[in-house]
Amino acid sequence: MRGPAIVTVAQLPEFDELIDVRSESEFGEDHIPGAVNCPILDDAERARVGTLYKQVSPFEAKKIGAALVSANIGRYIQARFLDRPREWRPVFYCWRGGERSGAFAHVMAQIGWRVGRLDGGYKAYRRAVVADLSALPRKFSWRVVCGLTGTGKSRLLHALGDAGSQVLDLEALAAHRGSVLGGLPEEAQPSQKLFESRIWSALHRFDAKRPVYVEAESKKVGDLRVPEALIASMWVSECVVIEATLPVRVALLKEEYAHFLEQPEKLIAKLECLTSLHGRAVIDRWRELALARQWDELTADLLVKHYDPAYTRAITKHYPALPRALKLAALGADEHEFQSLARRCIEAEKKSTLPGA
Repeated sequence: MRGPAIVTVAQLPEFDELIDVRSESEFGEDHIPGAVNCPILDDAERARVGTLYKQVSPFEAKKIGAALVSANIGRYIQARFLDRPREWRPVFYCWRGGERSGAFAHVMAQIGWRVGRLDGGYKAYRRAVVADLSALPRKFSWRVVCGLTGTGKSRLLHALGDAGSQVLDLEALAAHRGSVLGGLPEEAQPSQKLFESRIWSALHRFDAKRPVYVEAESKKVGDLRVPEALIASMWVSECVVIEATLPVRVALLKEEYAHFLEQPEKLIAKLECLTSLHGRAVIDRWRELALARQWDELTADLLVKHYDPAYTRAITKHYPALPRALKLAALGADEHEFQSLARRCIEAEKKSTLPGA
């Protein structure tokens, strides 16, 4: 019988399914995008075996570990893999590409599937991510979407993606809208490593011959750091500026932050973080507006006093190409408006009127 093939990170796309056999907590911290988690020992089982190893003996730990591993492999074959055809090619990985993935891959190979095992496991993959993120961003032609808060930068990105353009949506990958109020109500941010994995995966899907649109961000999106090479590449790239009137921006933000409108006490707690910047009197005024549900007045005041000055300082400092940027005016917050703006952007690209195209 043929044994598992030893494969590199570069060879992973040649396989049909990627199976991470580490525990659920290891997988949750970071994993190769697209992988499924089939823990050969889950967190509780690893703790049990580890305790036996330290407190009883390695021999007793290995006996129990082997029994658990065998049972888990059998359970996964029965529950998940019985319907896979003979031609199916899975690849397995664990922390270093050793015992855990080797055990699972060996059994699957003995069945007759053409199985791979990632050489060096997750650690080899992680080294590849770090290396690629320091080099890959410089290979692309970036188009940085700029604009004051509430002008619809993310909506323009979505419309561009729907129209077939290449888009790197950092806020979606980070599960955060990028400001003090930007946390998503039902989704926690990923770990730093998983955020980088998501960026790495997206970069590998892009065609370097076509531009990639990305929203202007600071060095951090919520608690997560944007890779330095990516930020550096964005700062020296061409820009697209989207503009909108204050009423349009207020309407758009009320849609995107509807969860705060339903629970003003959560908004007030976030605004307290800005006390050192604006003083107690301003924060108390914003608190009163939130409790009174005066959303238009509160949103406009936040934009004018907090978001606009901070954004203007940052954007003019980091994007020297801003003065020659293509300018788009969002006349409303509806989907059709941003579809129209995306078409204008793409047409400018085709006509090479967008600088650098």
